[in-house]
Amino acid sequence: MNNLKLYSEVSLNLDLLASKQETLLFSALDIERNRLFFASSDNNIYTTHLFSFQDERAWTKNSISAEVEHVDLEPGDFLTSFDYLMEKEALIVGTSSGLLQLHSVDSNATEVVGRVEGGVRCISPSPDGDLLGIVTGFGQILVMNHDWDLLYENALEDLPDGVDVREPDLSSTYMFESPISWRGDGKYFATLSELNSSASLHKRLKIWERDSGDLQASSESKVFQGAVLEWMPSGAKIAAVYDRKSDNKCPSIVFFERNGLERSSFSINEKIDATVDLLKWNCSSDLLAAVVRCDNYDSVKIWSFCNNHWYLKHEIRYSRQDGVRFMWHPTKPLQLICWTLDGQITMYNFIWTTAVMENSTALVIDGSKILVTPLTLSLMPPPMYLFSLNFPSAVREMTFYSKNSKNCLAASLSDGCLCVVELPVPDMWEELEGKEFIIEASISETTFGSFVHLIWLDSHILLSVSHFGFSHSNYSSQSSSSKDELLGFYLQEIELVCSEDHIPGLVTCSGWHAKITKQNSLEGLLIGMASNPAKKCSAFLQFEGGKIVEYTSKLGMARGALKDDDISFSSSCPWMSVVPVAINGPLKPLPFGLDDVGRLHVSGKIVCNNCSSFSFYSKLADQVISHLILGTKQDFLFIVDISDILGGKLELKYENFIHVGNKRSKEENINFINIWERGAKITGVLHGDEAAVILQTNRGNLECIYPRKLVLSSIVNALAQGRFSDALLMVRRQRIDFNVIVDYCGWQAFLQSASEFVQQVNNLSYITDFVCAIKNENITETLYRNIECLSLPHQKEDKDVQVSDFNGSDANKVSSVLLAIRKALEQHVPESPARELCILTTLARSDPPAIEEALERIKVIRDTELSGSDDPRRMSYPSAEEALKHLLWLSDSEAVYEAALGLYDLNLAAIVALNSQRDPKEFLPFLQQLEHMPSLLMRYNIDLRLHRFEKALKHLVSMGDAYYEDTMNLMKKYPQLFPLGLQLITDPAKRGQVLEAWADHLSDEKCFEDAATTYLCCFSLEKAMKAYRDCGNWSGVLTVAGLLKLGKDEVIQLARELYEEFQALGKPGEAAKIALEYCGDVNSGISLLISARDWEEALRVAFLHRREDLISEVKDAALECASSLIGEYQEGLEKVGKYLTRYLAVRQRRLLLAAKLQSEERSMNDLDDDTASESSSTFSGMSAYTTGTRKGSAASTTTSASKGRDARRQRSRGKIRPGSAGEEMALVDHLKGMSLTDRAKHELKSLLVSLLMLGGEEIARKLQRAGENLQLSQMAAVKLAEDTISSDILNEQTHNLEQLHKNNERRTANVRGLFLAI
Repeated sequence: MNNLKLYSEVSLNLDLLASKQETLLFSALDIERNRLFFASSDNNIYTTHLFSFQDERAWTKNSISAEVEHVDLEPGDFLTSFDYLMEKEALIVGTSSGLLQLHSVDSNATEVVGRVEGGVRCISPSPDGDLLGIVTGFGQILVMNHDWDLLYENALEDLPDGVDVREPDLSSTYMFESPISWRGDGKYFATLSELNSSASLHKRLKIWERDSGDLQASSESKVFQGAVLEWMPSGAKIAAVYDRKSDNKCPSIVFFERNGLERSSFSINEKIDATVDLLKWNCSSDLLAAVVRCDNYDSVKIWSFCNNHWYLKHEIRYSRQDGVRFMWHPTKPLQLICWTLDGQITMYNFIWTTAVMENSTALVIDGSKILVTPLTLSLMPPPMYLFSLNFPSAVREMTFYSKNSKNCLAASLSDGCLCVVELPVPDMWEELEGKEFIIEASISETTFGSFVHLIWLDSHILLSVSHFGFSHSNYSSQSSSSKDELLGFYLQEIELVCSEDHIPGLVTCSGWHAKITKQNSLEGLLIGMASNPAKKCSAFLQFEGGKIVEYTSKLGMARGALKDDDISFSSSCPWMSVVPVAINGPLKPLPFGLDDVGRLHVSGKIVCNNCSSFSFYSKLADQVISHLILGTKQDFLFIVDISDILGGKLELKYENFIHVGNKRSKEENINFINIWERGAKITGVLHGDEAAVILQTNRGNLECIYPRKLVLSSIVNALAQGRFSDALLMVRRQRIDFNVIVDYCGWQAFLQSASEFVQQVNNLSYITDFVCAIKNENITETLYRNIECLSLPHQKEDKDVQVSDFNGSDANKVSSVLLAIRKALEQHVPESPARELCILTTLARSDPPAIEEALERIKVIRDTELSGSDDPRRMSYPSAEEALKHLLWLSDSEAVYEAALGLYDLNLAAIVALNSQRDPKEFLPFLQQLEHMPSLLMRYNIDLRLHRFEKALKHLVSMGDAYYEDTMNLMKKYPQLFPLGLQLITDPAKRGQVLEAWADHLSDEKCFEDAATTYLCCFSLEKAMKAYRDCGNWSGVLTVAGLLKLGKDEVIQLARELYEEFQALGKPGEAAKIALEYCGDVNSGISLLISARDWEEALRVAFLHRREDLISEVKDAALECASSLIGEYQEGLEKVGKYLTRYLAVRQRRLLLAAKLQSEERSMNDLDDDTASESSSTFSGMSAYTTGTRKGSAASTTTSASKGRDARRQRSRGKIRPGSAGEEMALVDHLKGMSLTDRAKHELKSLLVSLLMLGGEEIARKLQRAGENLQLSQMAAVKLAEDTISSDILNEQTHNLEQLHKNNERRTANVRGLFLAI
């Protein structure tokens, strides 16, 4: 669905030197030096350059400079063929007398290379330039090489018997014919041969082999028109023309295969007497152009093939006397060069533009018709369409206006007319299906010239660029003297008025009047125009070079208005669009342009260097653009947020739109899609809730895709507008996770909208699907965490919504949302079986499932059925069996069976078991056994089976003293029941037994403190004293001994036993307290306090008893301990230095190795993933100083041997092994472990105080200094290690021991607070 748009044309006149009767006959092109050659009827050769047409001021010139050289021929001799030989860098000229001349333009020298008897009718070089095909006037084919050696000679025509050659005929009829056409690879060539056996005009197509000259194939004899023949460069088809006057039809273009069989054909749709004089394919084989000569005019028609249909895409009309001819550029498939007999040369530059308009309506040009297809209604593949508009002549340019329910189309025709048609609103277009509307030309008193560009400024104003004064622009169905006064390109405003009233639902085809209200001469070559969507009666004009100027109807072209906001492009962009955007501000226009090399320009910047096509998507009804749809030459489709373009985030998020295909990631990249068919282009977009991108493949068929990013954006837009029903339909259609509806604004906020959701959807089947999909997960943070439109700031605020009304303080997403849906169903949906099943679904899908509540509802339905009442509400509920089967389908049958048992309804449990396909032998005996039990005993057994032990205990207690022993056994088996048992049992004696049993359990569980307390509650003092003794609580033991009223001697004996036990357990502090308080042994107490390093307490006790020997003992021990600690601290300081030095060396080596591995890995990543080795990626994470583990490697490298090594590594974690993978972290751990513990600091401070009291100030100062140095060095070393381990840079000037000591001085004040100020 593309249209061929003419975006620039330049016409120049070649000044002929000779008489007025001189005309141009032939043309040739030198592609290497961009030279264009023409041969005239006066044997003159004109040489000009293609650069002349690309000059900035070419459009202002009337003539083109050319070098003229004359070819000397004998009188009566004239040129019959003309071409350029690239290998010879010269022109080859054939004459009527048979001369073959090689003319060098550079040296102006002519060399006769041969002479052909009968004259030269045609010269055709092969595509590779190695061979030269010549057709003589005798009808012979001569094939020569570039050394002018004749390779072979064949008869072109089938001559009668006895005739060797035909009579030469070099009349003007054959002058412009090219009866030889080569295939693109030069392996074969084709000719048209007359049949001389009869007087008919039948001819035959022949295919010849290049090297041997053998005839490969020939077609059936047909009535061909002239000798027009053209082989497609790709080699697929050979085009010729049928003369169908005998059938009273116009000529048709027919296509043959290489085997001579006819493949297809199409009519040129002209009058019967029209003739086709020339056929040419463009270099890419997708366009076929022809010169068609009619009674009143000549025309250049251009066709395109798509989906087995030939579309007439463009027509350029000339007057008959111009004798127009043309040639395609050999390397530029969309550049056409036309020339006339009198020397006017016009270069046309075309582009392919999408036929899909902004409102997703396809308007495909096909000759005099525009095929209309609203893609929002149906995705009709071309050449199908909904209805068509038939114009008086071929359509050259069109523009469409769709705004405020007004739909207008304006089209410029090849005969110079302007047609306007008003269409009804698209919602009524279905009624127009299959119809064809005849469009009349608008009425105007002046000529419009030849339109090049045409756009709408408003619903009744057109803005056009037209040119006057050239042959093809002067041809018009309208006549006026004003056309002779204008020359060049003009910018025109055309005002439209319709004399007929528009009837809704009908097409207004006639009654339009057009008047030129403004006409200004252009100062530069205009490349493109686009309406300004943000301003009425305004447009943007793009001139050659990319300069953009704003045009306003009242003010004209305002160049100064764009100085502050330069939106011009850096080069000419034939594809130009201006779209409305609104990002945190008012609506403003944003121009986009695509140049010939694939660079996409936006506001003076290049955002993509490999763009092949682009379009835009709007999620709102006001057509404000939210996303750019971009296709790249590597067949990737990117979905780009407009906010990313304006915010400059393209390089970070989209990686310059290149090389993303070789990057494998576990996460789906939602910003681009890999186009599955090579060369597919973006044709259009379906806006709003449709959120679709339409692609057209090279084969012509349409493909509609729904990018996840656009779909989610449209869903979010619907949710933001409160359109839950539309959002749910999109979620279902596009298979999006239903949780997006709940998680978009937070499930807490959705609870407030649950009623609105149910009312809008109003479809219980859809609601059931929604309920079944809800899960306890925020998909905006998991599945769709990369979607920016789902990550909005207000989500966190909405999560503060109160939910206490729904499910209490322990509410979760699933249970709360389903409860809200259930309440909304009960309030807003009438009672029906479907509603009840939906409610059961909400109960079954709750977290945890509310199966018992669901069974209660089923039980009510069952009781109503069993009662046999004629309540009309019975029809509003499903049958109990249906409801139960629905519940079983949603839930685990075992869970439903256990829930039925939990209701103590044995009949319901039996029904559940039968419907869940359980074997009756499994459940019937058990249910029958329960049925014969007393009610409380039955419930006890059911609760015991269902592990509801608290309920089982309550039932046992309710059954009385007869089951007291069973009660005790149950509590002993399940100790968590003891607290409940104490609440249920009120008899003091039995409570004591329960407490003692509980304490025994606690004692068995080694919970001696709790056991002792529980024993005290039941006055079991001996067991309490044993429990205290087991847990090492000597004060509790001696306290209970007092409660037992033991004698003094017994208490002292008990204290001595405890004293010995604590001394044996290595708790000298506790043993010292017992010795001093209960045993009265001061000597042992002091010794134990010294062992416990409780220096202050030992000194206090010694002074308490005024014993100098004890004081001296404490002093000696303190001095000895101080000396020992000083040595330990100094040794520790040396270890800190050694460990840090080793760590820095290991770290430096690791960084160097990691940098080397990273460079190797980067070089591997530059290769394609399919060619890179998996083993290299696995190895790159392994080294002597890393513990890299590669996730997602091709195969697991974990073996039993590696597991064993890991286990041994765990056992030897405390050791440092030089060169091992864990050496670096082990060194850091050792440095951290060398810090003084809180207990060591307390003991050190106590020792310092005692030394000061005993007069050891000097040694105390040494001890404190040693402790400070160790602590400061350790802290600095750890800080240095932490700084370097988190960085990949190691600075030798700052990360060293000297800097460590400097940092120690800064930390001295902070550490000194841990010691004494001495």
